[in-house]
Amino acid sequence: MIVYIWDMDETLILVKSLMDGSYAEAFNGVKDVDKSFQYGKMWERYILDVSDGYFFYEQIENCNHPSLDALKQYDDGLDLSGYDFNGDGFSPLDDDLNKRKLAYRHRVVAQKYKQGLHAILDQETFDGWNDLYEMTNRYTDGWLSSARAFLQNCSSSVPSVDNTESGHVNVLVTSGSLIPSLVKCLLYKLDGLITCENVYSSWDVGKQKCFSWIAERFVGENVRFCVIGDGWEECEAAEAMRWPFIQIDPKPDGFHRFPGLTPQMVGHYLSVVYGPSDDE
Repeated sequence: MIVYIWDMDETLILVKSLMDGSYAEAFNGVKDVDKSFQYGKMWERYILDVSDGYFFYEQIENCNHPSLDALKQYDDGLDLSGYDFNGDGFSPLDDDLNKRKLAYRHRVVAQKYKQGLHAILDQETFDGWNDLYEMTNRYTDGWLSSARAFLQNCSSSVPSVDNTESGHVNVLVTSGSLIPSLVKCLLYKLDGLITCENVYSSWDVGKQKCFSWIAERFVGENVRFCVIGDGWEECEAAEAMRWPFIQIDPKPDGFHRFPGLTPQMVGHYLSVVYGPSDDE
């Protein structure tokens, strides 16, 4: 089994470089910088609106945790079908009562993630989001669809949460807050390829800590790990874990980017660290 550990921003998706114009500027006049900024701002608005409107982000913004399972022990299994999330007195205080209320919210977030955006967005919002995805994908020469196809290729069969099935698995470790990161997975059509249980926020704990948790989850003599991202933090964490690291570079002449990165390239990095294998 190969566990692919992905960064999100400027790796699987492009937001920051669209908003600040750096993506377009790297093309030396070929790309419209104003359009880049426009698309970036539209994505920012969708991410915030969906996070606040459907995933409790306005309530729990100051209560970030590394994963949705972080407070699972506080969830007593209460039926939440008639629960009043706006009137339960939740606060960011770090006591057992509020941890239980936060765990309830995390449970609902997981349920909504598994249902998908089609189950929660109205038709107008759904169509507008889908149009933005297609426009951005064309503008970035297929970056979004290429990254998604690569994830699909990486996960020929996706293991269950308890890792009982065979196959490769995609895990996301992002320095962003947990809730917006989950929403990004939904908005960028990655939710079918990365389960909500496999999304980690390193905001408070750092990427190396998240990597160590992942290593504890996926154990076995045939398990291999590969880290793919654009930043120094995931590079250093991968080196500390002695895992191969592939650096993504959005520039048009970048050696590893989307479209462009291939399973054969990833297989080369894996073979350098783990030796040759027929899996790739």
